[in-house]
Amino acid sequence: MLLFFLMQTSLVSGQNYAFKVAKLKYNGGGDWYANKTALPNLIDYCNRNLGTNINPEDEVVEVGSSEIFVYPYIYMTGHGNVVFSDQEAENLRNYLISGGFLHIDDNYGLDKFVRVEMKKVFPELDFIELPFDHPIYHQKFSFPDGLPKIHEHDGKPAQGFGLVYEGRLICFYSYECDLGNGWEDQSIYNNPEEVRRKALEMGANILAFACMNY
Repeated sequence: MLLFFLMQTSLVSGQNYAFKVAKLKYNGGGDWYANKTALPNLIDYCNRNLGTNINPEDEVVEVGSSEIFVYPYIYMTGHGNVVFSDQEAENLRNYLISGGFLHIDDNYGLDKFVRVEMKKVFPELDFIELPFDHPIYHQKFSFPDGLPKIHEHDGKPAQGFGLVYEGRLICFYSYECDLGNGWEDQSIYNNPEEVRRKALEMGANILAFACMNY
């Protein structure tokens, strides 16, 4: 079983938190560190609107680290190249099949790299587009038409793909959407408040789904 600390608490600055979430650090030269304010803003939104008790300080975890098993939700983003070693691919696979959840958020440019590397992790699985009635779109907030479009780059629709292992969604891939940019501080991209709200609501759905279905 995955060694999540969901039933435990961590004491930080005198405050007990139920768990932490993390951003995935990977090799290959891609900017895994993009969207620095995204996760803290999403965490704050979830704590205020879902009643969660997530540590407000997001962590960074490397693909091959044993620390990956601490987190129920891991966020992966960037624009460029991704490379997983055999050990990293095996570690990520073990994390996901033992209860973890990976959210890949294409920041435009990640797609052609991450699909190849995820094949190292699950050679037997393919990304499938999730139907709009999938529960991930209907947690506290309902998205009857699937992912909201946050940033427009090339006229393609936003799509939500998933890897399903033994009937469980273990990886959600938000493509042509830019959810993370919508979570960022409003001053960074000057997104209209309605667009930013939709991004945060969809992010809250993903995080809630991950933590309820591990």
